[in-house]
Amino acid sequence: MLVQQYKSLIADEVKIYSILANTSAFIYQNFKNLNWAGFYLAEGEVLYLSSFQGKIACTEIPFSRGVCGKAAREQKTIVVDDVHEFKDHIACDSASNSEVVIPIIVNSKLYGVLDLDSPLKSNFKDKDIVLTLEKIATELANKIKELL
Repeated sequence: MLVQQYKSLIADEVKIYSILANTSAFIYQNFKNLNWAGFYLAEGEVLYLSSFQGKIACTEIPFSRGVCGKAAREQKTIVVDDVHEFKDHIACDSASNSEVVIPIIVNSKLYGVLDLDSPLKSNFKDKDIVLTLEKIATELANKIKELL
């Protein structure tokens, strides 16, 4: 149901920056126990902050660092139940305890990542939640592809 709502939200949009802004708000409002939800967009081997909901965030993340960097390098979803045990975690908000990062792949190339943080440990252990987020990321990637 959430994926259908999301598809309706972005269906008639024509600006990627508007879609990213509303996507971060949609996720922040519809998923529980988040303290940050947003995007980092890829340029070269660096991720740059884009639209988000939450506290002020790190503006640049090299592919070589953190959970976002690992998801960018491996181009796969990374779920971390306890960020304090993740080697090289970048703590933009000390209140974050778990994280999920989902790559956004457009035309077989990394466009960016969707990053969600939670103040609760293991907030993303439910595979259905992660699967729904991945479906939203796929719909987003399809829409971006259509607009490029």
